Amino acid sequence: MQERRLLVCDDEPAFGRLVRKVAEAMGFDVCVTTQGHDFIEAYGSFAPTTIVLDMIMPGMDGNELVLWLAEHRCTARVIIITGFTPDYAAHAKILAEYKGLGPVLTLQKPIEVAALRDALGSTLGSA
Repeated sequence: MQERRLLVCDDEPAFGRLVRKVAEAMGFDVCVTTQGHDFIEAYGSFAPTTIVLDMIMPGMDGNELVLWLAEHRCTARVIIITGFTPDYAAHAKILAEYKGLGPVLTLQKPIEVAALRDALGSTLGSA
């Protein structure tokens, strides 16, 4: 079976715990970070196959991480999540795909567990 490694970056610890619980039940190894710099540090050693990325975070936001991922030729599937306007995630998706990270999925907070499972399931076998 293919390894499934999910790297999460979201500044809301409760959301990170939810994603971890859902993803581990689906067979993913999970690493949760709450800051962009921690995400970057974990990325190299964890080698994710899937990434869940929040857009609005203090310090380094999701767009900065999207650009960093593109610069580092990330091949992991990316799921962009935001509790802000859906347009923000849509614009980040366009940026990500334009920069070579694609296809990218977007989800809106508050998120239903079934939608999270569907998004994670759609990444299986793709990375």
